[in-house]
Amino acid sequence: MPGHHPSCFAASDPDRIAFAIADTGETLTYGKLDEASNRVAQLFRARGLKAGDKVALIIGNWIAFPVAYWGATRAGLVVALVSHHLKAEEAAYIINDCAARALFMIPCENEATRRLVKERATLIPNVEFIIAGPDAPEGTEDMIAAMANMPATPISDEIAGCHLLYSSGTTGRPKGIKAPFAPGPIDEFYQHEGAPTMYEPFKPLTALNAGPLYHAAPLSGMVLTMRMGGTFITLRKFSAEAVLAAIDTWRANHAQFVPTMFVRLLALPEETRAKYDVSSLQIAVHAAAPCPVEIKRRMIDWFGPVLYEYYASSEAVGATAITSLEWLEKPGSVGKASIGVLHICGEDGQELPAGESGTIYFEAPPGRYIEYLNDPEKTKKATHPAHDNWFTVGDIGRMDEDGYLFLTDRKDFMIISGGVNIYPQAVEDCLIVHPKVIDVAVIGVANAEYGEEVKAVIQLKDFADAGPELEAELRAWCGARISSVTCPRSYEFVEELPRIPSGKLAKHELRKIYGNPVATV
Repeated sequence: MPGHHPSCFAASDPDRIAFAIADTGETLTYGKLDEASNRVAQLFRARGLKAGDKVALIIGNWIAFPVAYWGATRAGLVVALVSHHLKAEEAAYIINDCAARALFMIPCENEATRRLVKERATLIPNVEFIIAGPDAPEGTEDMIAAMANMPATPISDEIAGCHLLYSSGTTGRPKGIKAPFAPGPIDEFYQHEGAPTMYEPFKPLTALNAGPLYHAAPLSGMVLTMRMGGTFITLRKFSAEAVLAAIDTWRANHAQFVPTMFVRLLALPEETRAKYDVSSLQIAVHAAAPCPVEIKRRMIDWFGPVLYEYYASSEAVGATAITSLEWLEKPGSVGKASIGVLHICGEDGQELPAGESGTIYFEAPPGRYIEYLNDPEKTKKATHPAHDNWFTVGDIGRMDEDGYLFLTDRKDFMIISGGVNIYPQAVEDCLIVHPKVIDVAVIGVANAEYGEEVKAVIQLKDFADAGPELEAELRAWCGARISSVTCPRSYEFVEELPRIPSGKLAKHELRKIYGNPVATV
């Protein structure tokens, strides 16, 4: 579908705002984005990078992000997106694994980015140059200065690049997700950018996503919004009240969330929520993690029946979708297949009947597959033993007789206690709606008699509430709502849980802390 690229709108309406950071007030017009991204593309060519080469970006939700992203992709480069929350060794693993020739880092104020520069020869020896922000340390180049002498016109050999995402690494080392890609015109949609149909009805389109742009869904939201000529709104740092203020101020008609954002929005005092008008929202998409039924019901009561949920993965081999009205008929479901064909299979790979839980496989449409960069074993593990076009990311679920999918949990998170399979999600869903709880993770820890036992790690709205009395209250709460077999045997109160910025729990970190580690390779 030609004619969809920020440069098209720079030509027709250069003063239209393409990108805004609501909590800092910064904005970027299509005209300025086009000029700056051209300079970045020119810079890459001047440094010898050609179509198909890799460049790594460690950039938070800054104005520089869309400039570097569109500059790289209009030069045909493969953009590896790296979280600025990673440790230096973790970031170096991704940079080396994808063989990035260049690195953009903004800002450079944390220990990890400083170490990448200082220990560049040992950590990232194959990176040829590092472009940094206004705080560029010695050994890097300032982005503005590096771009200053570059032409603001398109390079002569413009060709579309693409992005390279790494899995979140919640159960071990992140995996580079290779996507089928054939470089072509820069103004054509690429299937791994997401579903443009969710954005096409809105004219003008004003889309909000407060998540980190180096993750799949926020990145997709930015890319598709700009391919449509809309205004993409984000936050430098997530805050529940700042989200409401951004919806109100910008009159956002499209927004995307993860369930932990819903929990924090609902935790705001009623008088705070009432200060902001969210009636402009026509669709509020959510994904990335299962949403507890009670949390979603409360959000529908507040926002109205505009919630739209999908289940998918960064691997993009299949998806499901469900509207608010469907969900009210099928509470807890993530919908019917919208991309690919769903199959629920047992340990032996055989399909299971409706209602039985098993591994979720998508029979991928032609041209879609899972292949992990430099890791054929993990690729094999993700592929069905008997069908080379059926793929899984390790999630467990069941499908009812009408074809609606219900998620159970991640296979890697399952707890086996005394031979009984316990899925943490159900326990977490029970605890998260307790009025004193703001976040929760349930893990399995060692038990001499049963092998594993259930442990709940709780983040409270007010840490001062922590203590034996609240633990007793939570035990009674769970005992009245879920099976005694699945109730936590122990509770731990913490000031903050280790969530990665996409909203997913970093359970491998908790397992290390509490003595039941998972494999890290």
